[in-house]
Amino acid sequence: MNLTRRNFLKLSGLTALTGVINRPAWMPRMAFRPAAGGPAGDILICIFLRGAMDGLNAVTPHAETRYHDLRPTIRIPDPDQPNGAIDLDGFFGLHPALEPLKDIYDEGDLAFVHASGSPDPSRSHFDAQDFMERGVPGNKTISSGWLARHLASMTTQNDSPFRAVGMGNILQTSLHGPIPALALKSIADFHLNGDEREIARVQQTLQSLYLGDDWIDQEGQQVFHAFDFLEAADPSQYEPQHGADYGEDFFGLGLKQIAQIIRADMGLEVACIDLGGWDTHAEEGSVEGAMADLLAELAAGLNAFYTDMQDDFHRITLVTMSEFGRRVQENASQGTDHGHGNVMFLLGGGVNGGRVYGDWPGLEEEHLDRGDLAITTDYRTVLSEIVQKRLLNAQLDEVFPDFEQTPFLGLAQDRAPALDYRQFLPRME
Repeated sequence: MNLTRRNFLKLSGLTALTGVINRPAWMPRMAFRPAAGGPAGDILICIFLRGAMDGLNAVTPHAETRYHDLRPTIRIPDPDQPNGAIDLDGFFGLHPALEPLKDIYDEGDLAFVHASGSPDPSRSHFDAQDFMERGVPGNKTISSGWLARHLASMTTQNDSPFRAVGMGNILQTSLHGPIPALALKSIADFHLNGDEREIARVQQTLQSLYLGDDWIDQEGQQVFHAFDFLEAADPSQYEPQHGADYGEDFFGLGLKQIAQIIRADMGLEVACIDLGGWDTHAEEGSVEGAMADLLAELAAGLNAFYTDMQDDFHRITLVTMSEFGRRVQENASQGTDHGHGNVMFLLGGGVNGGRVYGDWPGLEEEHLDRGDLAITTDYRTVLSEIVQKRLLNAQLDEVFPDFEQTPFLGLAQDRAPALDYRQFLPRME
């Protein structure tokens, strides 16, 4: 592209536009993809637990003797003991801080997949997160994220500027790819900051720079279309349903933002949100402590979202993942070092919940992977089943290239394509 005066002004205007949208770390970044239509399957919400959650204390194998032997100070007591684990099936139990999730499990809308994770042996946070989000463990030649490839491979079209949303101060790697992204301040305050009269003048000036049909014009037009869309939807008036309380922590407020977009029916297909701080090398704690506090934040947010979205949960699937687990044996600092196998959470109206899935390898020394819980379920097997059965995308070889698909676990129900009732409603321009 020749750098003409007009193009220079447009690029400067776009830089100014994105530069003045200030946002705290938990507020969203959104991805825009022009098309036409609406979501074909479920809305997918991916939660990345950054720092490597200790899955053995989150969903504890309380029936394993070696679990108790190797964790004398940080283990979770048995279900029949004070402050003990919440029994799930006689073998596994929930950390007491996850108690708000037990009713969801009993309702059949929550499942776990234990001894799951990425087959790549890296214990580096950066590499493991990068491989997992790009969906190609051990391969650094593919730069796009698995969610971006999913969206690009869908035959259905969606013209919403909110097709994909990433909550946080940077766009998640899983959304990197053919979909451009824009940093935003918030859903409730999505506009240029300042005096309203000056905002109107600046916005009119900026819009005049994007009247053509080249790529930079289209990107600018998408930004201002999003301004108008959110103003008409009036998300600032959003009230959680059924008594849901998201609290005031970053994670809960982020989930509330996602709920706002879903409730406003803006064409959301995928959303990503992170919860960090899981690198518990020292003083991890047992039923109290750093780990318990994080689990309580996770459980409170998920419970609030589940409660709020009851009327829409039939079309929502939510999955958690973490780059790797923690070692089975606690260290001298009463914490856990980088491990391997972990546990994934799955919530949704189409999830065959009330079960702990996976081939449990055991914690005997001969069954461990260099002292870590072995991985018997590749995380891509779990995601592939969701993508095919709930998102209605059969192009798994495009979403997860070079992955030899293994039989599904049966954790998701087949979903029939839903009638998009919005086609009968007036379009919001």
